[in-house]
Amino acid sequence: MDFDVIIIGSGPVGLSFARSLSDTDLRICVLEQSNVLSLSKPKYDGREVALTHLSKKIMSELEIWNRIDPQSISYIKEAKVLNGLSPYSLHFNHQETTEDALGHLIPNHEIKSAVYESIMDIENITLFTETKVEQFNINDEGVTVKLDNGDALTADLLIAADGRLSNARRAMGIPSEVKDFGKTVIVCKMEHELGHNNTAYECFHYGRTLAVLPMVGQCSSIVITISSNKAKQVLDMNEGDFNEDIQTRFRYKLGEMKIIGKKYSYPLFASHADYFHSERFALIGDVAVGMHPVTAHGFNLGLRGAYNLSKIIKKAQLSNQKYYSADTLVEYNRKHQMVTRPLYYGTNLIVDLYNSDRITAKILRRLALRFGNNFWPVKKLIMNQLTEKH
Repeated sequence: MDFDVIIIGSGPVGLSFARSLSDTDLRICVLEQSNVLSLSKPKYDGREVALTHLSKKIMSELEIWNRIDPQSISYIKEAKVLNGLSPYSLHFNHQETTEDALGHLIPNHEIKSAVYESIMDIENITLFTETKVEQFNINDEGVTVKLDNGDALTADLLIAADGRLSNARRAMGIPSEVKDFGKTVIVCKMEHELGHNNTAYECFHYGRTLAVLPMVGQCSSIVITISSNKAKQVLDMNEGDFNEDIQTRFRYKLGEMKIIGKKYSYPLFASHADYFHSERFALIGDVAVGMHPVTAHGFNLGLRGAYNLSKIIKKAQLSNQKYYSADTLVEYNRKHQMVTRPLYYGTNLIVDLYNSDRITAKILRRLALRFGNNFWPVKKLIMNQLTEKH
């Protein structure tokens, strides 16, 4: 079967990229190993995604935002960063911006479902589920993809959107820097006695971090980052002990807290590909950059990159240039690298600083919070990165 663009992976970024090309004459194919049910009705996985204003704008343009249940969207109006047991915090407030919120918190499964719905019944998008790529070949003539059922597909451009441990990226020989933090992220949902006032907290305790993110109603998403050798201890805690542990560590800011449902855990590592393209081949989403979740840039960055690549492809078409040419893909690589590299290394630097128990690191942490709070140009820069208005 012949297509123009083949996308390996049907995660939210891969499908958003397909959706962003739906207004072109390109024939798009998406290949996914999982089944239709897991895409159309994804299970709750404990993860909540903080979306910036730019992501909302892109998702609205792609008719994804209007498919998300408004009752599941929580508005983050304030954010506070706490260092150890110090009562002092780096404080961000939406009132210091022109927006009614710093960002939006939405369950991951709601986003996945909305993105999937957005590509249904679009004529130039074909989705193959329960399909595995056996191998692919790229040369001057085009792309050939061989599937596990023996079928072969052809295209002019191949897009890898198959996650941080991408087989497609590896097959193309594109190196990727991987930073294993040696930690595990544990997430769950908790209800609490007091209102959260739409305030998000990031608490850097020694040996672990605790994020408390405001959900709809009297509930919050709890995100614990802890050394992997101690993760099982937290996962095995009974409900009563876990509730007591969290509300104590959070110093009863929300009163009594109670877990709802189960805990979910995920290994924590970040990655950044050396480059995002090759001949007739490009990386998007976590295949290109997998971020540490502390700055909430993961999906936002992936969505932004996919959207920008689609714009570059459309510009090439309007100029009667080959959308899969080296010049087109080099432009995408250059622009996205300029965005991702400072964020990737800056985020990792912050994480290393706030996870260090060295005396110098503790001093720098305290100074950094006060400097960020009191030096407006720096604070404004941080807020612009958090909200991504443009």
